Amino acid sequence: MLVAERRDLLLSRLRTDGKLVARDLALEFGVSEDSIRRDLRDLAAAGLCQRVYGGAVPVSPALADYATRADVEPESKLRVAARALELIRPGHRVILDGGTTTLAVARALPSNLRATVITHSPTIAAALVPHPSVEILLLGGRVYKHSAVACGAATVEAAAAVTADLFLLGVTGVHRDHGLTTGDPEEAAMKRALSARAAETFVLASVEKLGAVSAYRVLELADVAGVITESGLLDPAQI
Repeated sequence: MLVAERRDLLLSRLRTDGKLVARDLALEFGVSEDSIRRDLRDLAAAGLCQRVYGGAVPVSPALADYATRADVEPESKLRVAARALELIRPGHRVILDGGTTTLAVARALPSNLRATVITHSPTIAAALVPHPSVEILLLGGRVYKHSAVACGAATVEAAAAVTADLFLLGVTGVHRDHGLTTGDPEEAAMKRALSARAAETFVLASVEKLGAVSAYRVLELADVAGVITESGLLDPAQI
């Protein structure tokens, strides 16, 4: 079997099974594990999979730049946003993470809701300016243009001064074995800092994020109170 043919089969298997195990594939194809690992390394370099210990899993479509992500599963994000609204009560202090799903939450907040929204996303803060009764607290710092959020030491320091009832967390991967992940180490650290300031953290999981893995761990599934999907709020153990 040619290398190109084997790699096509690997991608087909990844789409079907949702994961690749290097040892099993080496036995099946009659090649060395090193050959399979080279295949996976090259596929990952091309953005076609995410390598993990022992194999690979699907790469998250949510790793694209901010403008592109707005067009990824928009209907799923709206349904997740509608479910997230059920958790927000009058008087709540809510931390909204950056991202297109949390932006959908901000835009859907009822016009009569009195609450405080804390965010490190200028986009979300701007979207809430017309809201008549939401107080906005914008955490400053260096803005990452790829994801349109403030990040870094200054933002973490600002976050340490706030507390909230809940944090709506955005990630690029939600996986049973590999937990909650994102594509940038600084953003992963920022998300952990925000989670530490809230009584409860809930993950916004539109359909393209389920079963996907990115390079940097944010939290384990056991660290959050629930996962908000299109079908409703799930216990992390149900993922």
